[in-house]
Amino acid sequence: MVRAWYMDDGSEDQRLEHHLSPPKFVSLDDLHKETGVLYRKLDPKNYEGEGKLEEIKKERGYSYADVIQVSPEKLHNYEEKIKNFFVEHIHTDEEVRFVTEGSGYFDVRDKEDKWIRIEDYIKAIRLFVGEPVWTPYNRPADDMQARKDYVLQRTKGFTSK
Repeated sequence: MVRAWYMDDGSEDQRLEHHLSPPKFVSLDDLHKETGVLYRKLDPKNYEGEGKLEEIKKERGYSYADVIQVSPEKLHNYEEKIKNFFVEHIHTDEEVRFVTEGSGYFDVRDKEDKWIRIEDYIKAIRLFVGEPVWTPYNRPADDMQARKDYVLQRTKGFTSK
């Protein structure tokens, strides 16, 4: 089950939940309205058989996928790589993850630039349009077209699900 909540400003271990006190949860509908994050529920044990992943790939134009396992045993240079996950950044492509095992967090900002933490060892299928572009662009990156497009869409309101 996916849960999302506003984060505190604590600087201790980034792998902790970082709830406000009291916690302030965000519904999946509000998460979409505030950030543009889309959520789909698939059966991780039967996603190939149910066909929903293929429908999403076709609908969104994704033509490439890979599998990543984020754990010290499975990810080369684990400690170094997870540090990169904690640096706020954007990509020129959509960032799509289908979590098939484990749990973790994705952090996004709302319209007021406040942090929302999305709770999801992660094993995920990543989807891309064409060959993946792995370059992260650290924020603010306000001059990038991908950032301008996102800010414009956020201003208009996120509508497509």
